[in-house]
Amino acid sequence: MADTETNQHQAISNEQNLNAGQGAGIQAAENICRQGVEAVITGNCGPKAFRTLNAASVRVYCETGGTVAAALEKFKNGKLKQAEGANVEGHWA
Repeated sequence: MADTETNQHQAISNEQNLNAGQGAGIQAAENICRQGVEAVITGNCGPKAFRTLNAASVRVYCETGGTVAAALEKFKNGKLKQAEGANVEGHWA
């Protein structure tokens, strides 16, 4: 998690969802929502996680390649396009 105004950041554990057979995306999204974030920058976002984030008014941006710092800089400069939906299929579709 990163604060784009103060540049402070902190890691949020997702360990409990790493081996989940189903629902890992939803659980991870719910964990993010509980942190009060306004936006998520991720490489991929499945349909269930996207719906969960969208329902909580958390904006999703998909960015692959580069570093976290580069992605944050693009975000701060308005150079990331907000996702309109999931960019990968669900694992159990």
